[in-house]
Amino acid sequence: MAEPQPQLDYTANVEKYASTVDAAALKAIVKYLGIALQNRDSSLVATSDPEELKRVRDSFMKKKLGLTQTDAELDAALKDVITTMSGERNKSRVTFYYLLAEKFGKLGLFV
Repeated sequence: MAEPQPQLDYTANVEKYASTVDAAALKAIVKYLGIALQNRDSSLVATSDPEELKRVRDSFMKKKLGLTQTDAELDAALKDVITTMSGERNKSRVTFYYLLAEKFGKLGLFV
């Protein structure tokens, strides 16, 4: 059985990359991710895994955020966030998803 991860300070991590943090949206993203945050592996985005990035694009960006851009445009946005977070070895899924939602002006979906 996987050990639960300690509650991270998601706000501090997001503040590294976003000028302002919408606390309500951040809390809703944490709630949306739910059980995925209980396991270390699933609480992080494996940005070197093409299948993982495809899942983020198809499940989060297209389904949850409702984005209709081409896969190439969405992949470019993923690369932008990866570049933004390049200083972090372990990329928090919460921060990664927050930055994607912010990039497309979709934080309101979580409030």
